[in-house]
Formats: sequence, C-alpha cells, structure tokens
Amino acid sequence: MLTPANAARYAWFVVALLFPVALLNYLDRQMLATMKASMVADIPSIANKADWGFVLGCFKWTYAVLSPFGGFIADRFSKRWVIVLSLGAWSAVTWWTGHVTTFNELVAARALMGISEAFYIPCALALIAEYHQGLTRSRAVGFHQTGIYIGQILGGFAGYAAEDPDLGWRWMFSTCGMLGVAYALPLMAMLKDPDRSRSAELPAGPAPAPLAAGEVFRGLLTNRNFLLLILYFTLPAIAGWVVRDWMPEILREKFSLGQGKAGVSAILYVQIASLVGAVLGGALADRWMRTSNRGRIFTSAIGMVLFLPALFSVGNAGTLTVAVIGLAVFGLGWGFFDCNNMPILCQIVRPEWRATGYGLMNLVSISCGGFGDWLFGWLRDRDVALNVIFGAFAGVALLSVFIVLLIRPAPAGDDAKPAA
Repeated sequence: MLTPANAARYAWFVVALLFPVALLNYLDRQMLATMKASMVADIPSIANKADWGFVLGCFKWTYAVLSPFGGFIADRFSKRWVIVLSLGAWSAVTWWTGHVTTFNELVAARALMGISEAFYIPCALALIAEYHQGLTRSRAVGFHQTGIYIGQILGGFAGYAAEDPDLGWRWMFSTCGMLGVAYALPLMAMLKDPDRSRSAELPAGPAPAPLAAGEVFRGLLTNRNFLLLILYFTLPAIAGWVVRDWMPEILREKFSLGQGKAGVSAILYVQIASLVGAVLGGALADRWMRTSNRGRIFTSAIGMVLFLPALFSVGNAGTLTVAVIGLAVFGLGWGFFDCNNMPILCQIVRPEWRATGYGLMNLVSISCGGFGDWLFGWLRDRDVALNVIFGAFAGVALLSVFIVLLIRPAPAGDDAKPAA
C-alpha cells in the first residue's frame, strides 16, 4: 500500500500521465479549424460555410449525446480502461480522417471522433478529482487543462503544415493518429484506478450497490445547484467554441492573412493566456477555499468578468493587434473558468456521480456549441456584422456571472479540507 507521501506523488503523476492525452485530444480537434482552406480546396463537395459549420457541429452533437453515457460508464467501471480505450479509438479515427475524400466521409469521420472522444474528459477529470481530494483539486485540474491549451496551440500551427507541399493536411491527421495509438500502450501500463479504501469522500467499507441509471440522472437533474452549473457551463462555452473553431477563418478574411499566420494568431495567444489563467485560477481558487467554501465559485466569476471587454474588442477590432489582445484577455478568463468547473461540481454532487454529472454538462454545453458553430456560419453567409455577434456573446457572459453566484455548496465538506 502506498504511504501518504507516495500517494500524493502518484496523484500528481496521474496528472502528468493524462497531460499528453489532453494535448492529443484537443490537437486532433483544433487542427481541423486551422487547415480549413486546404481541406475545402481538396474536398470540393464542401459547398459553403454552412456545410463547414455542419462538419464542425456534427462532432459536437455526437460528442454531446454520448458524454453522459461515457460519464456513467466511467463512474461504474474502471476509469483507467475507459481512458485508454477512448484514446486508442479517437486516434484511429484521426488517422482515418487523413484519408477521407468527400464531404460525407468527413462528416462521418468527425461524428466517429465525437463518439470516441466523449468518454475521455468526464472520466479524466473525475479521476483527477478522486486523487486530489483536498486543497490541490483546482490546481490539479488546471494543470491537466494546460495540456488542452498546448494541444490547441500546436493545432494553431497546423495551417503551416497544410500549406507545405511536402506535408499537407492529410499528413497531419495521419501522424497525430499514429502518435495517439502509440501512447495508449505505456498509458495502459502506468495508469491505475484509485484505491477506494483510502478515499476521504466515500464511506469506509465495501462499496454500496450502484444505483440504476434512472436514479442517478434523477438525482442530478433534481439538484438545483447542478442545474445552475449546467447553465453556467453552457452559456460561455458557445462563445468559446466559436472562437476556437471560427477565429482562424475570421482573422484570415478580415486581415487578409495566410492560412498559417491566421491560425497562429487566432490560437497561440489565446491559449497561452488560457494556460496562465488555469494555473493562476487554480492556485487562487485553492487558496480562497481556505477561507470560503465558495472560493472556486468566486474565482470562476472573475474569469467570466474578463470575457466582457475581451468579446467586445474581438468583435470591434480594427487591427490584428487589437484582436489578438482581446483574444488574450478572453483566454485568461477562460483559464479561470475552465479549471474550476469540475472542482465546483465536486462540491455539489455525490463523488460516485461526478463523471456522469460532467457528461451531462457536456451534453448541454457542446450541443449548444455545435448549434452555435452552425449558426455563426449561417449568420456570416448573410453578412451579419461581427460586432453584433460578439456583442451578443458579451451579454451572455454578463448573465453567466450572476448565474454562477447563485450556486450554494454545502457550508463544509471534505473538498475544503487539506489533502492527506
């Protein structure tokens, strides 16, 4: 049995093991957006922006629908195996994406990507939360999320690879797919499920019989705080998905940039800022929890406040510099928001329901994000001004500040106690 010191070290080792998985998870998603021009030129059956929006959306819809199921499976069975099998499956689909030749094949590949990736994030965050039960939880989740941001940064450079005649967009997908399959093997050997008997959040003794799916979902959906968290998790994410998926194309068109420069400008600075925000936001939230059990809620609300000037500046930018500054401020706020969603969830639902709860959050949030991707393309086809669209996003962010402040976790709990 691990000593407390070794257990604490292994808890951080788990975060390190999952870091490359998070990186690949979002690299495989992000590079589609930054290689759009090359892919559209090579697949002529993609007819217009609405078609491209549908390609982006079909990933989110399948991902969203399967997320609660993926979370439920993770809560019932081995999180280790759910993570390893998810990584292997989506990496194989990434490789296949590099070989599609028609719009319908690309839609099918993105839908399969959504199915295979739906099992990872709820499971990984719940696993990290199980290993980090005290005042390291927001920091641990934040460090995991930095893998996501670095994956998005690397995806931002994919446009250069797509423009290189010796590489191309097909090479990018094929190579990333093979890397993911290769990493699944050492991950399977080193990742372990936590020892339930050492948990401070679960009662001692044998595990109780698991509840039926209907009872679990009923318990979550009748929880006022959980419903508020779903709403809070969803509204800002619509803007986040549009920024992630459409910003390379927005900057390319608005400032007459090459595909490579547009991708880097749209992704690099916002993700570096998100990385900084996740580290700072995680540290601030864990420290604030020493004096208030709403410390993570307050930290997340600060991040949401940062969305307001950022979205206005992005929508009204007259120069690339102003747009990049706005994106960086947005990224900083996103980091504060992103590193605290699972820790807040841990304060308001039962430990054995966390992956399922996060899956339900993904269902609502990403379904709306997929609709937002399609709607943004539809609005741009009709020449609706960017400042109008992003002004609406800023209004949604303001509403979200009030929503998160309505969440009231229990006055005390294991989550607020120092880690063993």
